[in-house]
Amino acid sequence: MDTAQRPGVGIFWMVVTGLCFVMVTALVKALGSSVPAVEAAFLRYLLGLVFLLPLWRTLSTVRLTRRQWGLFGLRGVVHTVGVSFWFFAMTRIPIAEVTAMNYLNPVYVTILAVLFLGEKLAIRRILAIVAALAGALLILRPGFRELDPGHFAMLVTALVFGVSYLLAKVLSGEVSAVVVVAMLSVTVTIGLAPMAVAVWVWPSWSELAVLFGVASFATAGHYTMTLAFAAAPVTVTQPVTFLQLVWSVALGAVFFAEPVDLWVVAGGSVIMAAVVFITWREAVLKRRITPVVAETKH
Repeated sequence: MDTAQRPGVGIFWMVVTGLCFVMVTALVKALGSSVPAVEAAFLRYLLGLVFLLPLWRTLSTVRLTRRQWGLFGLRGVVHTVGVSFWFFAMTRIPIAEVTAMNYLNPVYVTILAVLFLGEKLAIRRILAIVAALAGALLILRPGFRELDPGHFAMLVTALVFGVSYLLAKVLSGEVSAVVVVAMLSVTVTIGLAPMAVAVWVWPSWSELAVLFGVASFATAGHYTMTLAFAAAPVTVTQPVTFLQLVWSVALGAVFFAEPVDLWVVAGGSVIMAAVVFITWREAVLKRRITPVVAETKH
């Protein structure tokens, strides 16, 4: 059946994807700062390696070129930085702000594609990018409130995840998706290891259980996202990712006593609208550069 004829299925799987990634955020928030951010990130990736075990036989037969090894290594370094900053931001700022600022990832990807992949930037896409950056200013409101280091960490996170996505985009044209995902998991685990050892605090069994839950929901989210992509066009599934902000606001208010900030909701809405517009324009032009928001997740 044509994927365009199954929008309901695609929307369903993207809703499930959003719930999975909101659970990732909630569990990391619940963990707090009891485990250092880089150690928590390391354990999340280390525990997540268990999901690669069924694929070991397939992965062991893969032969990569020196160039591909270099690109995978570079992506591992870049993603390691992004994951570290994301875990740090989660200990500093509300869930809704992390989620809203994460919507900047596709905007960064669009800009980076112009700089490094030779993409053309028409006036309408420029206006959409300007709107998205205005949305970020609504969230941050510099000069009207004191900014936390977590806000700056999220700006860095969105940028480096954008770089990571573009590297994955290049590699996905050369090797299978399974190899791309597996190499990211392995390289980020290796990259985080020395930083985690430097600040090591022995986690309790309950903390390990929470981090295994993070790894499980992240893996499930990436899987259900592929099901959504297989069922419907990205122009159908992209707007559904806005629900993540709604759930994050509700989750933060109910379980973490975080006040609802209408500026954050407004800013996130503006960014999401810009991302949807950019995605629609790419669909019209028959190209695919801008990722769905969830694609750049950890």
